Amino acid sequence: MSDSKQPLVIANPWHTLRRHTPARIALGRAGPALPTKEVLEFGLAHARARDAVQTTLDVDKLERELKTAGYAPIRVSSQAPDHATYLTRPDLGRRLDEESKARLAGSAGLVVAIEDGLSAIAVQNHAVPLLGELGRLRAERWSRAAVVIALRGRVALGDEIGERLNARLVVVMIGERPGLSSPDSLGLYITYAPRVGRTDAERNCISNIHGRGLGYEEAAKRLDWLVGAALARGVTGVALKDESSSPAHIA
Repeated sequence: MSDSKQPLVIANPWHTLRRHTPARIALGRAGPALPTKEVLEFGLAHARARDAVQTTLDVDKLERELKTAGYAPIRVSSQAPDHATYLTRPDLGRRLDEESKARLAGSAGLVVAIEDGLSAIAVQNHAVPLLGELGRLRAERWSRAAVVIALRGRVALGDEIGERLNARLVVVMIGERPGLSSPDSLGLYITYAPRVGRTDAERNCISNIHGRGLGYEEAAKRLDWLVGAALARGVTGVALKDESSSPAHIA
C-alpha cells in the first residue's frame, strides 16, 4: 500500500492557459474550496476596484499636465454636486450644471472631453500620455482640439459639451467601470455632431486602455482613424466600422 498523500491544493489541468489571460480561470481547489492564495488575490482585486470607484480626480494636477502639453483646458462639472450623488444618480452625470454651461462658448471642430467617470485613476494615469501619442501621430489635428475636463461626468455629458461648443465631433476620454483585473481602464467614445439626446448606437467605442490592455500607440492609431473617417463621412456609431487595422486603410 502506498503511503503517498494527495496534495492539499489540487492544481487545475488548464492552469497553463492562465498566462494568456488575466481572467480568473483554472484556479485549482483545496478540498471543496478555492486555495487560500486565490481567495486573497480575489479580495485584493476587489479592494482595488472599490478604491478606484471611490477615488476622486486630482483635477489641479491633470490641468497642470495638460497645460504643460500645450493645451488650455476648460474645467466644467455635471449636475451631480458631489461624488456620492454622482455614483447613485447617473442621470445627473449626463448634464452640465448651470455655471459650466456659461463657460462653454464659441466653436471647435474637435473636442476632447476628459471625464473622471467610474475610475478617476484611469484618467489620471492615461489621458495625458494618450494625448501625447495622438500628437506624435498627427500633431495638427490634435493640437487644435479643444480640451475640456469634466468632473463627475457620464459618457453622454460629452454630447452637451460638444453641442455648446458647436463641435463637429467629440471624443470622451473616461474612466471605465473597474473590473477585477483592470481598475484603471480608460475608454474612448467618439460621437459625430454631438448634441443632447444622442444614443450609444451613434457612438464608436475604444475600451480597455491600460498597462495590461490596449497600449497607447494602438489606441491612438484606432482613435485617429475613426476620427478621420467620421469627419470625412459624417457618421459615427453603427454606421462607421473600425477598419483601422485593414491593410487597405493603413496609411
